[in-house]
Amino acid sequence: MRVYFKTFGCRTNIYDTELMKSYIKNATITNDENLADIIIVNSCTVTNGADSGVRSYINGMKKSGKKVILTGCGAVSKGEELFKNSSVFGVLGASHKSKINDLLNSDKPFFELGDLNFIDKNIISNYENHTKAFIKIQEGCDFKCSYCIIPSVRGSSRSIDEKIILKEAMTLADNGYNEIVLTGTNIGSYGYTNNSSLGKLLQKLGMINGIKRIRLGSIEPSQIDDSFKEILHETWLEKHLHIALQHTSQRMLNIMKRRNKAFKDIELFNELSNLGFALGTDFIVGHPGESQELWDEALINFKKFPLTHLHAFIYSPRSGTTSAQMKIDVDGITAKKRLNILKDIVSVNNFEFRKKAKTALEILVEKQEANGLYDGFDQFYNKIKIKSNNDISKEWIKIKNYEVKSDVNYAEI
Repeated sequence: MRVYFKTFGCRTNIYDTELMKSYIKNATITNDENLADIIIVNSCTVTNGADSGVRSYINGMKKSGKKVILTGCGAVSKGEELFKNSSVFGVLGASHKSKINDLLNSDKPFFELGDLNFIDKNIISNYENHTKAFIKIQEGCDFKCSYCIIPSVRGSSRSIDEKIILKEAMTLADNGYNEIVLTGTNIGSYGYTNNSSLGKLLQKLGMINGIKRIRLGSIEPSQIDDSFKEILHETWLEKHLHIALQHTSQRMLNIMKRRNKAFKDIELFNELSNLGFALGTDFIVGHPGESQELWDEALINFKKFPLTHLHAFIYSPRSGTTSAQMKIDVDGITAKKRLNILKDIVSVNNFEFRKKAKTALEILVEKQEANGLYDGFDQFYNKIKIKSNNDISKEWIKIKNYEVKSDVNYAEI
């Protein structure tokens, strides 16, 4: 019996897929879906479009004669529907990941949704085809943003035991993973229920032998506390932070039921920028209520942020959320124009940042491209392309001389 994993969505899903693979003992895991007998779909449900993508993939696999098992966030939002119409053979909730080995051998369709109170206790020791390792430090989210369905499919925020995280990090470091990426639904909430914090956890992770760099997933502005600021000068912390804003108009933040405050956010970003950090954010364009007046206010504020990276997208209604019940005020053409304005601003910012931050770059090389160039990311999470006659894949290299171009940095060694 051969099993293929199809992973949609975020880094947390990448982690969950690797964890499920570790539970499989009586089947062969294949990297070719055409050779598989069973397809395990680790789904994303963050948008209606994500649901459509998952459904389309499931239908395609079923038509080709594969047995399909659905897991991930979509198991909660769409699992019952897909199971009842026999689109999938089985539905496996996140709290039942450890059952996957037994359920693969099931002759009868199964619906094992479980609950949203689970905490993973097993660890991952290896990542196939990855130069870096992901560590999930928490599950769920207590924020109730009006546009987001994730709290209802991941549950409330709960933290994984610190001892388990440290053990996992040490194991991964021993297995040659020098860069780790902390992930979760809302990692900035780590430790709130057990008298700890993300900053305190980072201090301990940074002391582990073998770990050269720690990257973070998205954090909220309100979660950058004093314990986090204490580690900002540590050499192992990536000099890039992704801090979720979602918008830069205070009125829109109120509509979105966000906790961050626009003008405090500007102060925080400038403080971090002055410490040499590259800074990224999320931004939703075209959310209900984004009038021309509100957009003009947001754009004025946006230009005050020293942003170097941007994950911006046009709002699309997500069934089951408060925002989906609101009237959309922005047409698609206008929304796209606004999106491109933000992208252009940050693209210029990034180019200027790379020119000014002309310092030695610490790079973990990821792979060689078809054109023969190697690529990787530096400590500022900027991509660099490298020409080399030697095989430098998965190696750490330090580059002092490089060319800054508008798209990416280039070097020859």
